[in-house]
Amino acid sequence: MSEIKKKYWLEASQAALLVVDVQDKLVGAMDQQLYQQLLQNVPLLIAGFKALGLPMIATEQYSKGLGHTIAELQSATEQCCIEKLTFSCCGDDGFADALKKTQARQIVVVGMETHVCVLQTVIDLLDQGYGVHLVRDAVSSRFAGDYANAIALAAAAGAVITTTETALFQLVKVAGNDDFKAISKLVRQRTQ
Repeated sequence: MSEIKKKYWLEASQAALLVVDVQDKLVGAMDQQLYQQLLQNVPLLIAGFKALGLPMIATEQYSKGLGHTIAELQSATEQCCIEKLTFSCCGDDGFADALKKTQARQIVVVGMETHVCVLQTVIDLLDQGYGVHLVRDAVSSRFAGDYANAIALAAAAGAVITTTETALFQLVKVAGNDDFKAISKLVRQRTQ
């Protein structure tokens, strides 16, 4: 496989979804346009990863103060939810252990806030040699400027900036099989 494909092409056998800190008490502070986009796309990614039987990890930043993962995303926490205090997920031993268990080498990252916990995690994952696909329509920040800056920084650091549908269809690669049918059905339910 070429270096281009190795970087930009998601492989189902190598991929895991990481849902970073989409918590109750953070929601009200988010830029609502970005948050609504996240709220539509993160459940779609979760459903897609479940349909394909791929691993998922969710994190919660200081849940005592920021609450738990929002109800709409609780299914992401069924498999694995890590409580953390470090901004970067990679700073937590429990996360490192959970990530290692997935055996994934490509991490699809979604969540909030884009410019804090998400960006620091992306940089740490890249530094550890993971392929990182940051889903631009499934992350949120309080301010659009911080979001845009974080996307630019993540790209400059080497993350692949992608979208929900691009990621899902890369994972299935071909039409006509059961995986494609499952993903296609999910995507048709999407409103934007």
